[in-house]
Amino acid sequence: MKGIIGKKIGMTSIFTPDGKQLACTIIEAGPCVVTQVKTKESDGYSSLQLAFGDKKEKHVNAAEKNHFAKSNSPVKKFVKEFRNFSIDKNLGETITVDIFAEGENVDVVGTSKGKGFQGVVKRHGFTGVGGATHGQHDRSRAPGSLGNSSDASRVMKGVRMAGRLGGERVKLKSLKVVKVFPEKNYLLISGSVPGHNGSIVFVQN
Repeated sequence: MKGIIGKKIGMTSIFTPDGKQLACTIIEAGPCVVTQVKTKESDGYSSLQLAFGDKKEKHVNAAEKNHFAKSNSPVKKFVKEFRNFSIDKNLGETITVDIFAEGENVDVVGTSKGKGFQGVVKRHGFTGVGGATHGQHDRSRAPGSLGNSSDASRVMKGVRMAGRLGGERVKLKSLKVVKVFPEKNYLLISGSVPGHNGSIVFVQN
């Protein structure tokens, strides 16, 4: 396994060699500093802890300062541990977008956009109660029946209703790396990626 921490920049589109337009997401991935190395002998499993994004000095506590001092790195804002990293790196070394190649598939993990409290039409894709005739008034986006009446005398668990939508961890699998720009630390990944522009994502495979 290999991975990197990045920031979603936005979306664009490119044309493939056969003339098709392909929607892509631009991700600023890294550079990430290796801030901790775990091994099977000492920790029971192997992993690399990567750090990304600068953090202001006034927001740094003593524990963070001492932890990052071991890798001779300034304190970073985001930290992520990747297990069974396939590339050997030592403490304090840097990982960039060079670890990915054009054409390979990656998984992207991010936090979806928070949309607040939403109704059943937007949250679950309900289509409403059909036509507007036969006494239907302001019911086109209503949830309809919620279950039994006297037998259960309650709403059963799992019924799809209105509620909070978004703001959840989302993992998209097997997205294709279209382009790699090492000079700008950019990854161009096919399709959309969860989260708003500027949000933190994890790219791994």
